[in-house]
Amino acid sequence: MQNIKVYHYDAFSSIPNKGNPAGVVLDSEGLTEQQMQEITAKVGFNETAFPLKSNQADLRIRYFTPGHEMNLCGHGTMALLYALKTKGMLGDKKELTIETKAGVLPIRITEDSGELYMKMRQASPQFEAFKGSLEDLARPLGLEPGDIDQTLPTMYGSTGTWTLLVPITSLDAFTRMQPDNKRFPEVLKEMPRSSIHPFCLETNDPEAHMHARHFSSPFSGTIEDPVTGTASGVMGAYYSRYIGGQAPSFELLIEQGQEIGRDGRVRVSVSDNGNTIEVTGNAVYVNEFDVTL
Repeated sequence: MQNIKVYHYDAFSSIPNKGNPAGVVLDSEGLTEQQMQEITAKVGFNETAFPLKSNQADLRIRYFTPGHEMNLCGHGTMALLYALKTKGMLGDKKELTIETKAGVLPIRITEDSGELYMKMRQASPQFEAFKGSLEDLARPLGLEPGDIDQTLPTMYGSTGTWTLLVPITSLDAFTRMQPDNKRFPEVLKEMPRSSIHPFCLETNDPEAHMHARHFSSPFSGTIEDPVTGTASGVMGAYYSRYIGGQAPSFELLIEQGQEIGRDGRVRVSVSDNGNTIEVTGNAVYVNEFDVTL
C-alpha cells in the first residue's frame, strides 16, 4: 500500500470550482506508467499531470486521462506550473521549457495585478479534412444538421492533441447539446480516437471572441472537458486560416464551460501568420487528498 498526494487545481480561472479541474502529483519520480494511469483513474478528473526530470528541457510532463496518456494538456500544464511556482519549486525562473510528447515547448510566467499567468507555446498547427456526413455528426451531439454552420469547414485540428472542430450557427445550440460519446468513433472514421470541439462566434461575454464546448473521446473515460487549452489553441489557428483574414498576429479570448457551471477563459495569441500559437491561462488551488495504490 502506497499513499500518493494529489493536489487539485482549477485552471483557466482564479475562482475555485470554476475553470477546468486538474490533478497534480508533485512527487512523480519512481512512479510507473501503470501507476500514473491508476492514480488518474482514481482521481477522476479529465487529466492529471506528473512532472519528471528531463534531459532536454527544464521539466518533463506526462499527462493522463482516466483512459490513456495524452501528448499534451493545456489545463494540466497551467495547473502544474502554477503549483510549482507558488510552492517555490521554480525559484525566480520566469522562462522555462517543458518536454512533452508533443515536443519541447517554451513557457513564460508573468504576473498581472497579483495574479500569476502561464503562457505556453503549443505544437505547430495541423489540419486534416473531415469527410463524413454532417447529419451523422449532428446526431451524437444531440443537434440538428442545421445547427452546424456550413459556411465554415468542419475539420480535424491539432496543436498537440487532435480534435474535430465543428462550427455551430448560434449560441443557443450549446445548451441543447447532449453528447453520446460512445458513438463518436463510428462518425469520426478518419480519426476515431478524436474528441469533438463545437464552437461559435456568438458569445456570452461581450469581450470574448469565441464560445466552445469540448466532448471527450470515449477512450478517455470522461464525457466533457470544461475549459480546454490545446483545443483553444488550435481554434486560434483555425480562426487565422478561415475567419480572421490576413492579419499576421492577433489575440483571441475564448470562453468555455458556462453550460456546466465551470466558466473559464483562455487567451490565445496567434502570430507568424497562424503558424505560432500560444495559450495564456491562470489557475487556483482547491484542495489536496491522498490516493492509495
